[in-house]
Amino acid sequence: MLYLAEVQKQRSGFGLGGGKAELKLLACQRGEHNWSAVPGDDAIPVEEANKFNDGTLVLVELSASKQVQRIQEAARQLVSILQNFSRLQDKFKDKEEEIEQWKASLTFSSQELNRREMEMQAREEQLAQMEEELERLEAQRSEIENTRDEANRLREEADRSRVEIETAWEQLRGEQQRVAQQQSEVPQGAVVDEQQTQRIQELMQKLGGAIASAQGVREQLNQSFGAVGAQQAILDQHWQQLEQKQSIAQQQQEEVDRQNQTLQNRWQEWYQSQEALAQARAELKGQQSTLSAKQNQAQSVSLQVRAVEELYQQVSRLASASGAAGTQQKVDVSALEKMPVDELQGLVQHLQEDLEKVFRFVNDQEEELTLQRETIEELQGKIQAASEYDRMALENEMADELESYQMLNETLVGQRLRLQEREDVLKQHQAVLWRRLGTANAPKQERGDIDLGPIVAQLNTQRQQQSQELQRLENEIQQVREAVSQIEANVNRQNGESEAKRYELKQLEQNLFNQKGAVAQLWGRVNVYQEMLQPVQDNLTGLRQKLEAVAGELDRVQQTGEEQDRVVSALRQVLSGLITG
Repeated sequence: MLYLAEVQKQRSGFGLGGGKAELKLLACQRGEHNWSAVPGDDAIPVEEANKFNDGTLVLVELSASKQVQRIQEAARQLVSILQNFSRLQDKFKDKEEEIEQWKASLTFSSQELNRREMEMQAREEQLAQMEEELERLEAQRSEIENTRDEANRLREEADRSRVEIETAWEQLRGEQQRVAQQQSEVPQGAVVDEQQTQRIQELMQKLGGAIASAQGVREQLNQSFGAVGAQQAILDQHWQQLEQKQSIAQQQQEEVDRQNQTLQNRWQEWYQSQEALAQARAELKGQQSTLSAKQNQAQSVSLQVRAVEELYQQVSRLASASGAAGTQQKVDVSALEKMPVDELQGLVQHLQEDLEKVFRFVNDQEEELTLQRETIEELQGKIQAASEYDRMALENEMADELESYQMLNETLVGQRLRLQEREDVLKQHQAVLWRRLGTANAPKQERGDIDLGPIVAQLNTQRQQQSQELQRLENEIQQVREAVSQIEANVNRQNGESEAKRYELKQLEQNLFNQKGAVAQLWGRVNVYQEMLQPVQDNLTGLRQKLEAVAGELDRVQQTGEEQDRVVSALRQVLSGLITG
């Protein structure tokens, strides 16, 4: 199981070496990204931890019996964990924004669904009203059909009455002619016999009945006219409602046309703002390219500054290694003089082994630092040759590598100093040992009397010049970054305004679409209403024309009846004279 631990050492009284190393377990890995704290302050003695300094954080893999299987410094892994955590935080933030967008979208969809349901209910109510109006119109049409049938029946009765009157009139004329012929044939003073008298009276009664039947048809015709007038009054109300609906539909149509023109103008303005936004984005892209180029240049100069700084520190240490008291550890020489030679030899051997372990560790870290420097140089080459689409990902990777490089380099500065300190302590112990054993095994002088002062001065001058160049680049980068920030803020503001306007225009477009649908439905109802009313009106108009034709025929029948009535009166007088004569 993998643990995060802290190296703890108990120092001896004879310098840096000889301490007992322990690991204090701080956290335990439970999953890929899941760590939990280890309770308690228990420490595990681990021999492999001697190569690490006191307080160093390490990652150690322990078996079930707390045996060390693998141990390594945790600085690089912690940086990677923190970077992954930062990326996860960014991803969580993006997911939260997506969730909020989905929530807003679902809210809008719910509101839109509720609005559609309300529209459907309103349309159902309108359909119910139209069905009721249709039923009323069907009832009116049925009444008009009945009235038309009644008018046809009255017309047939009027025709029959006219035929009967004309038949009776013809018979009466025949009787008149026959009576006149008989009067011319009979001698003067003769009278009409009883049979002729009865025949003439029957004809006159028949004529009177026909006239009375025509009066009954007139009454029924007047009732039919009254029913047609009532139906026309109801239809007039419907026609008035139709005109009102046509007026409302026309007003709404004009309003929709006006809003449509306004919406088109606003869309045109939005497209023009998109062109300005595209220009601002192009300017931002140019400034970002300039910023990226200057950052790459600053990164290259920064690496050079670090390299010169490392070289300067190393040369400085070489220049001062021969007798610089500031880097030497104080050793209790009197205690070493009193220590048995065998014990002193064992201590020197232990210090030498400890120095070799630390040297190998620092050497491994130096190699890793060299690999990271090569990786950074390789990324710089890729960034220069990459497209704009890939450059952002490479720059992020470059920033992570630079951060890791800086942390490892800072860690190695302390490791190098501690290695130098251990070497100084070992040399002091060896000097005491060799002095007590004699000078036969004394080490030869490893360094010559080389004056490194001019090299140190030259490196210091170069370091200052490069630092000034780096400062100049950082100032320019800051200026470009401020310009980019200002342009980016302007672009974001314009983009936000553009999105808000686009959302508003989409809403207006949707509302206008709904209004167009409502107006189209209103025109559809008006047209259907008119299509329903027009046949009823045509039928009622045709019925009125038929009734008027029947009334005209009936007027002529009545005129004929009045004339016949006068003739019947004259015949009665003549018949009365004949009977009394």
